[in-house]
Amino acid sequence: MNRDTICVQGGYHPKNGEPRQIPIIESTTFKYDTSEDMGKLFDLEADGYFYSRLQNPTCDYVAKKICELEGGTAAMLTSSGQAANFFALFNICNAGDHIVASSSIYGGTYNLIRVTMAKMGVKATFVSPCCTEAELNAAFTPETKCVFGETIANPALTVLDIETFAKAAHAHNVPLIVDNTFATPINCRPFAWGADIVTHSTTKYMDGHGAAVGGAIVDGGKFDWMAHAEKFPGLCTPDDSYHGITYAEKFGKEGAFIKKATAQLMRDFGSTPSPQSAFLLNLGLESLHVRMQRHCENGQAVAEFLASHPKIAYVNYCGLPKDPYHALAQKYLPHGSCGVVSFGLKGGRAAASTFMKHLKLAAIETHVADARTCCLNPASSTHRQMNDAELKTAGVPAELVRMSCGLESSADLIADIAQALDAVE
Repeated sequence: MNRDTICVQGGYHPKNGEPRQIPIIESTTFKYDTSEDMGKLFDLEADGYFYSRLQNPTCDYVAKKICELEGGTAAMLTSSGQAANFFALFNICNAGDHIVASSSIYGGTYNLIRVTMAKMGVKATFVSPCCTEAELNAAFTPETKCVFGETIANPALTVLDIETFAKAAHAHNVPLIVDNTFATPINCRPFAWGADIVTHSTTKYMDGHGAAVGGAIVDGGKFDWMAHAEKFPGLCTPDDSYHGITYAEKFGKEGAFIKKATAQLMRDFGSTPSPQSAFLLNLGLESLHVRMQRHCENGQAVAEFLASHPKIAYVNYCGLPKDPYHALAQKYLPHGSCGVVSFGLKGGRAAASTFMKHLKLAAIETHVADARTCCLNPASSTHRQMNDAELKTAGVPAELVRMSCGLESSADLIADIAQALDAVE
């Protein structure tokens, strides 16, 4: 089916007399007639549910829809986008292993890899998304287990050259993991360009209404784990905590990654999405294809207005012909990127602060990718502990403003921005 149709009808297909909308199975446990029946579930010999910390029917219906949208073979929901990225990485990384990651990624994910996973013994090398192939290949070590990047980085809005990063990953016999949150599968399907695992913060465009925090992991089903068994013992050797099952042998390359992440990581870490949150996410997914078009239209209109304004120093938006990532966007995102625009004011920190104070329609929030336009000056909020030099090094200079264009009239958004800029001296 076309992605538009999958948004509306994918994942759940009711039978005769069953609910038309996905049912909310709000239950922690599930009843079975015999211990033998339940034992088959614990042995991973049968499909089904026994405890919602691992799996729940409502969540699985929605995960299946996201899997279909991305063109994958298996998927799971998590309690947040951060949980999705952690599970995707930790599913194949052990103490002593190494990750190659783009340096232009969401700050929370950067901290997860650079600080938290380092405490677990997993090291990382960060490379510029604009690095040469030689620089990218030089980042690998014998202990490298995966490569990580974002289709469109938050908040830098750089565009990842997915094919180049996939080529390098596969040359070193490891998978490429791509966070596709900002583009969504409506505007980019990373699997088509060589990615192996895709993650999402479903909190953003997929939900689209600021209603529920969540995440998702999708497996493309093409990476041959057993062909590189020595690199991936967690998938390719018996799991003593699950009766000696070897995931890659039992579930194949199409299902091993998600099965292990569910049976092992979700069991032990419990980053479980609620059925209610999954239900709300599905409501958002039903209109994703319509909303993304409007988000992109508004983002483009706002970016073009800002680019021509005398008080604006620069605009980051790959839909602008002069943007350094425009050519990559034309390749990977020909139908639009997202509704997020970042820009700098010529007056620096003071100008950014004045601008933010005078916005009337755009709300000041830490959120992004919502139906309602929201705005953030990192220097005065999320990164306020840094001085101007530190902010510049981190890629979020003091004058930077990130605006997530919602679904309102673009004329109203531009009018709001214009009157706020008028207040800047």
